[in-house]
Amino acid sequence: MATIIRDDEPLGEFFEPLLSKIPVEENRARALEVLEWIEATFPQLGWRIAWNQPMATDHGTFIVGFSYAKKHMAVAPEFAGMERFADELDERGISHGTMMFRLPWADPVPFDLLEDIIRFNIEDKKGVSTFWRK
Repeated sequence: MATIIRDDEPLGEFFEPLLSKIPVEENRARALEVLEWIEATFPQLGWRIAWNQPMATDHGTFIVGFSYAKKHMAVAPEFAGMERFADELDERGISHGTMMFRLPWADPVPFDLLEDIIRFNIEDKKGVSTFWRK
């Protein structure tokens, strides 16, 4: 799938092709809630669809991406973000790998942690001119 960058389209409409693939209505609503929360909290971020995932960007560089599975929403802040927050994820009992962590649909979204991770990536990537860290 080619990268599609959002212009003025409402967030829900822009991501509808991806969110419509989430089979459970409550999970679709949760996914959209998280995306809308990010947009409200970080209005300077841009949005795109790439690799069939919603992605938030800042000055053209990747900040965070999401994918959706039957039992969870995966949050991908790149390796540096995962490395920086691995201990906190462990302390909170949040399952994670080296490039993403999993938020079970049935659990509350840890918006405070998500905010810290996004703020870290925005700050850490201020001077980055590529999409991914090198």
